[in-house]
Amino acid sequence: MQMSYHDPVLLQECIQGLDIKEDGVYVDVTFGGGGHSREILKRLGPNGKLFGFDQDKDAQRNVIDDERFVLIPENFRFIKRFLRFHQVTKVDGILADLGVSSFQFDSPERGFSIRFDAELDMRMNQSDQMSAKEILNTYAEEDLANIFYQYGELRSSRGIASAIVNARKNQLINSSFELTGILQKFLPVKRKNKILAQIFQALRIEVNQEMEVLKEFLLQIPDLLKSDGRLAVISYHSLEDRLVKRFIRTGLFQGEPERDIYGNFSVPMKKMGGLIVPTDEEIARNNRARSAKLRIATLSN
Repeated sequence: MQMSYHDPVLLQECIQGLDIKEDGVYVDVTFGGGGHSREILKRLGPNGKLFGFDQDKDAQRNVIDDERFVLIPENFRFIKRFLRFHQVTKVDGILADLGVSSFQFDSPERGFSIRFDAELDMRMNQSDQMSAKEILNTYAEEDLANIFYQYGELRSSRGIASAIVNARKNQLINSSFELTGILQKFLPVKRKNKILAQIFQALRIEVNQEMEVLKEFLLQIPDLLKSDGRLAVISYHSLEDRLVKRFIRTGLFQGEPERDIYGNFSVPMKKMGGLIVPTDEEIARNNRARSAKLRIATLSN
């Protein structure tokens, strides 16, 4: 039974960017509802192959009944290891649609959305131990402040952390509305939803180690792609996009690559075209697309 997922974001732009070959091997590392995967399969011939990764048990119910498709129920930070398990060392294209799926946001019990009063969970892999609730109730005040500053880009991060630590002395913080109640003074009416979204984003990134996962994933790409293979990455906030853009440009996440005596430096990847963003029509049709940014790259050879 397929779960209710929204339209895949930047679908045609991803497919064009991947430049799909009929007999190629492709990987969709964020399978979700399978929207991108189904479109890739339409363009593959009988000898083509598609691997999907998704650690979320809900997404795993959407497995596609197609002998050319294999769903790997793991975190994509382990992409190389699990492709090797399937005797695959090189692929023609890799797609990553980062962030939280519409289905996850729309499932109150998953705790991703500020719209519902639900337990603060936010685990993409429900088997993981650490949830947002554990972080709020156990992390030191300084660590909380760092999370809200780095991952939520919140100027009031120290005040927010202090309010949480003071509140939990009296009672554990379990639900999203409990957290909202504690932080009322940091939530002016006009900016309430934006600030809450930043707070939830920061917690979610910490729960799922999203920045570390993305870095580990990107570092494996140059070894996995064939010489003319393509990488397509959709990101939804500046922290992710900055990492992707920097890696494509320099092969690093900070600093600059070393230059040779002639002032030249070699980098593993090169960008294909410019930044791609959704059209107004797509945003009107699918609100999740509003902050999406797509970057396409190949090996620099």
